[in-house]
Amino acid sequence: MTELIWDGKYKDDKKQGPVRIALPFQTIETVNESAQDRQRRLELFATGRDGEWRNRLIWGDKKYVLPSLLPEFAGKVNLVYIDPPFDTGSNFSFTAAIARHPETDADEATYFVKEPSIIEQKAYRDTWGRGLDSYLQWIYESATLLYELLVPDGSLYVHIGPNVCHYVKAVLDEAFSHTGFVNQIVWKRQSAKSGAFEGIGQYGRIHEVILFYAKSDSWKKSNPAERFS
Repeated sequence: MTELIWDGKYKDDKKQGPVRIALPFQTIETVNESAQDRQRRLELFATGRDGEWRNRLIWGDKKYVLPSLLPEFAGKVNLVYIDPPFDTGSNFSFTAAIARHPETDADEATYFVKEPSIIEQKAYRDTWGRGLDSYLQWIYESATLLYELLVPDGSLYVHIGPNVCHYVKAVLDEAFSHTGFVNQIVWKRQSAKSGAFEGIGQYGRIHEVILFYAKSDSWKKSNPAERFS
């Protein structure tokens, strides 16, 4: 079987897996929804939902969050969607123009550059900065734990950019035993303007990719509960 090898995957001829230390979670805030909102949610998800279930928003490093979920949720999660960094080098700063009057010419407008805050850099940037090898190891460790969290007919959707999707697919193929790949979903952007800063040396990117994997052949199709357009 063909295998993708990267620096850090093996140490002393042994494959390096994820951290498996389960840490306790600390509750910072509890939000109580209204009876109307709760009833609407129960109607939207009529089956497969425990009436006592409460959604959780967890802030932390996935390196420690995922193994901490295993004791409670191993083999119990139906669907996982992740949007990891694309490793594109983008930092999401932008330039905005402020005109004194609606009819002011662009050349006469005042421009300022919005740089991302520290929190925005951590939350939204696509810069990895630690090399492709560490990125692939990060993806492999994540996929390994997510596989264990899924129910036998569970599904994983990985939203990834075209510059690294071919590497990520090879890593996911290994994590899902080379049999879990179901499909590659391509969704089209409204325009390629977001890639215009890259210049005329290449075509603007007009699509992104969602890799769809299943834990077994008995995966369930998840139809949209509501129209999205």
